[in-house]
Amino acid sequence: MDFSRLFFLGVCLFALFLFPINGIRLFTEKVTEKGFGMSMELLEAPEYQNGAECPILSRSSFFFSRSDPLLVHIAMTLDPEYLRGTMAAVHSVLKHSSCPENIFFHFLASDSSSVRPNDFIPLLHSAFPSLSFRVYEFKESLVNNLISSSIRQALENPLNYARIFLADILDPSIRRVIYLDSDVIVVDDIHKLWRISLSGSRTIGAPEYCHANFNKYFTSQFWSDPELAGVFVGKRACYFNTGVMVMDLGRWREGEYTREILKWMKVQKERRIYELGSLPPFLLVFGGDVEAIDHRWNQHGLGGDNVVDSCRNLHPGGVSLLHWSGKGKPWARLDAKKPCPVDHLWEPYDLFRKPEQKSLSSSL
Repeated sequence: MDFSRLFFLGVCLFALFLFPINGIRLFTEKVTEKGFGMSMELLEAPEYQNGAECPILSRSSFFFSRSDPLLVHIAMTLDPEYLRGTMAAVHSVLKHSSCPENIFFHFLASDSSSVRPNDFIPLLHSAFPSLSFRVYEFKESLVNNLISSSIRQALENPLNYARIFLADILDPSIRRVIYLDSDVIVVDDIHKLWRISLSGSRTIGAPEYCHANFNKYFTSQFWSDPELAGVFVGKRACYFNTGVMVMDLGRWREGEYTREILKWMKVQKERRIYELGSLPPFLLVFGGDVEAIDHRWNQHGLGGDNVVDSCRNLHPGGVSLLHWSGKGKPWARLDAKKPCPVDHLWEPYDLFRKPEQKSLSSSL
């Protein structure tokens, strides 16, 4: 072994010794799950701990109750194709949280995927040994017959509609949840988003974009029918992205909003009133009655639009959450060695074990 290689290994060992908490550790053995289409090798994230100012959770034996009011509840989906994004998103939430041990993740996985819901559990434990979470089975039969073709095939995935059923799937004692898409990175304390209040009877909160052309989200057939278009009469309905939402599940259950959204999906199958996946039903039910959250909590569109994978800059203003909505995903562009500038902001949270890391691990 030549001197330069020895020196490089020495520097790496020194760094691991000097930064044992803040550094990301390599797995000592390979993590492989059948059905992922590849050997899924991940790095183990640092163990992020609560600060002294964090409230102490009430515990029963070793486990705490998921209904503890001090918990922050986050819901996400687990899709083998987007799993790398989900793991990076979880990593970012924990890294920037003031009280990471007070966060509970609810993961929804399809019952019809090549990967069974329980197969995700050891993978999550390996990457995040101290993570508090539960994996739920989402039955695709709930929506299979209601999904119509979209402008992008990925938007037809039944798991995209799982967020509609959160109030039914999660325990009734859980009355509030933050929903996050798999292609986001949180760069601020998630507790700030959690503490945002939903005024009046509002059921969801999300950044709104009232400058967007709202009419384009529905077909001419919709707007030419007074009975259908009448749903927005008297409302100032604005576009909002459903990839980041604060949801009051108690109000959702009381308003039976799952049934309302499914009703519009049935209309869509009969009349073709929109073209864009799971978003329009949310606009139909909640448009004009959304708690407007600061735009910093959804810097969306970083993946280009739904047809073209193009590079985009950040919107003006502060940034708390980056969202690669659109066709392009940062991990795919980085692997293809054709990244956009914003993709390098995602890269530090990536837990995918890269070839050079494998080589270093085997040498050590």
